[in-house]
This record gives sequence, C-alpha cells and structure tokens, in this order.
Amino acid sequence: MNRSEMPAQERNVVLSVRDVKISYRVVKPVSIGTLLRGEQSRDDRRFEAVRGVSFEVYDGEIVGIVGKNGSGKSTLLRAVANIYSPDTGTICTYGHSVSLMSVGVGFSNELSGRDNVYLSGMLMGFSKKQIDEKIDDIIAFADIGEFIEAPVRSYSSGMHSKLAFSITAIMETDIMLVDETLSVGDSRFRKKSSKKMRQLIRDEKKTVLLVSHSDSVLRELCTRLIWLDEGKIRMIGGTKAVLEAYENDSNFEVE
Repeated sequence: MNRSEMPAQERNVVLSVRDVKISYRVVKPVSIGTLLRGEQSRDDRRFEAVRGVSFEVYDGEIVGIVGKNGSGKSTLLRAVANIYSPDTGTICTYGHSVSLMSVGVGFSNELSGRDNVYLSGMLMGFSKKQIDEKIDDIIAFADIGEFIEAPVRSYSSGMHSKLAFSITAIMETDIMLVDETLSVGDSRFRKKSSKKMRQLIRDEKKTVLLVSHSDSVLRELCTRLIWLDEGKIRMIGGTKAVLEAYENDSNFEVE
C-alpha cells in the first residue's frame, strides 16, 4: 500500500498548523523630497497575509498549496520553516527536521558559499559533523567551481539558486517545504535538479508541502491540496477535486 492509499488515521501527524495569523506592517513609499527635508514617513497599517489557517499534514504525504499571487502561500511556508513568527496561533513539527527549498532564502551575502553551506545546515538542525559528511556532495552537485570560496554577494542569480537547491536536496530533512522551485539554474542543471527533486518528493519516507502554479506538477505529485484565498483556506481535499474547484473559480491561475 502506498502513501496515497493509506487511511489518514493510520498515519502520524508530523505537522500541525492551528489558527495561524501573520500580518505585515505596510511601509509607505518615501519620496526624495521627504528625505531631503528630513521628514519621516509613518504608516501604521498592517496587511494580513495569513488569516486564521489550520490544517494537519501526515507522515509521508505530499500536500500542495494553490492560490493566486498574494494569497499567503509563501508566507505560510516561511512560517512553517520558522523564518517568520506567527502573530497568533501555533505551528508544531513534533521534533521533525524541516527545510525550505526557495530561491533567495537563508544566505548571508558576506559569507562564502562554503560557509553558507554550514550556516544553512545548522539552521536546519544538523551538526557540523553531519554537514562535514555531506559538504563534498553539496559542492559537487552545485557545480559552481571556485566560486564556492567566494562571498555569496558575488554570485549570479543562477549560482545562488544552484547552491541553495543543492544544500536542501543533499541535506535531507523529514519535512520538505518546496516553493515554486522544481528546477533552477541553467538547462543542464535544471534537468539534474528536476530529477533529484522528484526523487526526493517520491520518497515514501518524505513529507512534502509544495507551493506550485503548475497543474501538471500538482496532479503528478500531490496526494492532497490546500487552496488559499486572501490568506484563508478556501478548500482542502483530494488533488482532483480541489483543482477542479480552483479551475472553475474566476481567479484561476494554474498553468
């Protein structure tokens, strides 16, 4: 019996999100004239990105998150990864290790690529010894040559993406959070990373929360979908049922 056939009550909950709310302060644009006059721009308005979201993810599930741009998908993933703190509510991973695969997250620009491997690995909860055992594989997979010793601020966007992908792909965690990053970098690396990503996601021991606008990716990989709409859950259910409802909505964006 594969993971899609196993009843939910026979699996363990590995991620629990309860009434999570996350808001941002709205920053008002500052004009050149305001700066020259030494005036400060204040705006106390807040934008509610996630508005009372609750759900559970079971061991071995691949759960997709869909919704139009600005619906709170990426914000929610970053909260699960402990990058953002909820204003209210709770997120529990029951001691499981978590990694976020998203371009542009978690690097220190002044550190070298090698040092960022250690920094990222430790933020995932791995020890230096565990990272030592994997670092050669990470560097080889990233394939950025001597730039691994250069500061990340000198990297092109493609090199940055390659290293970020390689760290998350090689330093495997119990729960993988994937944000629109099934393939990155140049054509050769995209093929390699796409193959590796699908191998990881299909691992029966791996639990995955996946944000994607790709209809084919969602249908191919996900066992359930969560539809977010303006920060709230509109629907949770089987992939086919949720996609059909989403496709019939006037704000449909899946490609």
